[in-house]
Amino acid sequence: MIRALALCLALALPAAAQEVIVAGLSQNRVSITADFDGSEILIYGAVKRDAPPPEGAPLEVIVTVEGPSTAVDVRRKGRVAGIWVNTASVRIDSAPSFYAVATTGPLRHILSDTDNLRYGISVDRVIRAIGIAAEADGSGEFVKALMRVRTREGRYRLLEGKVELTEDTLFRTDIILPSNLTEGEYKVRLFLLRDKRVIATQDRVIGVRKEGLERFLYNLAQERPLIYGFLSLVLAAVAGWGASAAFRLLRP
Repeated sequence: MIRALALCLALALPAAAQEVIVAGLSQNRVSITADFDGSEILIYGAVKRDAPPPEGAPLEVIVTVEGPSTAVDVRRKGRVAGIWVNTASVRIDSAPSFYAVATTGPLRHILSDTDNLRYGISVDRVIRAIGIAAEADGSGEFVKALMRVRTREGRYRLLEGKVELTEDTLFRTDIILPSNLTEGEYKVRLFLLRDKRVIATQDRVIGVRKEGLERFLYNLAQERPLIYGFLSLVLAAVAGWGASAAFRLLRP
């Protein structure tokens, strides 16, 4: 009897809306050529529901773009006998070459620490620095220093309020990729949130690849380093001779 009553109550209550992401990119491939000076990616989408949206906590959206990760050596300089030298260093196991976080609002107001840790959304949760505590005193400061440097270079970006959300359904944001991109796959992650908790995710990929002269020079440097070095010397000598000849012609 009790089970039957509970079933009737469950059927009488309105079903909670299941919200999923339907998203797209303005381009999923970026070509690095000799005159490449960066690229702007439009990330857009909509929220698909099977019922009216729930009342209460507003919908929030977070978009992240992550470039290929590599190990990084971070060094600290100190003054020894009046000379600035490297006094300590740590090796960070993995740090993204580029990382951008775009949100509908202040990150700390729309995302809980628990879900930030679970999904690795903020850049400090993406950097993996396993085992560096034993390498140097205050090893956590090395991670912060790396974040400061790459933020200053424009490679790490926090774009709060840069995701436009219309009528709790349509969203869009623009992410500018810098000119000094690392070749590889750039992971795009999209998150829907309510009450600081992630309720839906979707992943996409942008391929970044050198093309034309850039691809030729890159392959030559990797596969034929001696030839690449010889050609570099020849080009430097020719450029120097050309500049000298032009100076003599222009000199009164």
